[in-house]
Amino acid sequence: MKRLYSLTLAFLLAAASLNAQSSEKAVTIKTNVGTMKARLYDDVPNHVRTFINRAQQGEFNGTLFTRVIKEFMIQGGAPDSKNAPAGARCGFGDSSAEIMPELKDKYFHKRGALAAPRQNDDVNPEKKSDMSQFFIVQGKVYRNGELDTLELIANQDIRKKALDKYYRPIAVDLKMLKQSNKREYNKRVTAVNAQIDSMILATPGHLIFTEEERKAYTTVGGCHHLDGIYTIFGELTEGFDVLDVIANQPKDQYDRPQKDIRIISVTIE
Repeated sequence: MKRLYSLTLAFLLAAASLNAQSSEKAVTIKTNVGTMKARLYDDVPNHVRTFINRAQQGEFNGTLFTRVIKEFMIQGGAPDSKNAPAGARCGFGDSSAEIMPELKDKYFHKRGALAAPRQNDDVNPEKKSDMSQFFIVQGKVYRNGELDTLELIANQDIRKKALDKYYRPIAVDLKMLKQSNKREYNKRVTAVNAQIDSMILATPGHLIFTEEERKAYTTVGGCHHLDGIYTIFGELTEGFDVLDVIANQPKDQYDRPQKDIRIISVTIE
């Protein structure tokens, strides 16, 4: 009994230690149109730490959502928006708040993703994040057929090279084999397709949606074209209705809401 107690205690202590190490912070974003809550990932440390520091210092409090685009995202927190007059263009980047990206393949821009904006590649080739602001994805729901088409378009050049390498040199042989030995033909075709798929997966810039991505993009939605470009450091857990209210606001030519959507406070739990 004593040994069993010791083992149980050791297990509980180990579990508690593991939970403490992997514990994620929660954030509450209170606005004048409602409240949103999100969890911050524990494996994007620099972004989370920077976001938390700015939130605890009150940097986001009193700022506006300066850019809202329906079926895309809402962006807010910029320092220059805090006292911006009605109708003025604001939400410009702050180079002093830039940090290096922490891109993670397992995180993608599904509905509710919390991410850091950045300047374009021509002036920011390192893809540094501007942590003076943040954006939350609203996105849209895709059909599976749309995702298939996006894969085909993105991979067409790679697939052509793969066909030239693995299929065209044996195309005549395969055609003859199809007539004489259907089983061997199917075996060879399967092998060629595997080589083509392998080449696509090994080539930078390819697009193959995972099962998790397909499920999310065809149910809750998102913005797939942002994947691999912006650092995601959290995701919304509550307040999706508030996200929709903000994203659907009437706006001016610069995508600033005509009625100010103000961030009252950003607090960390």
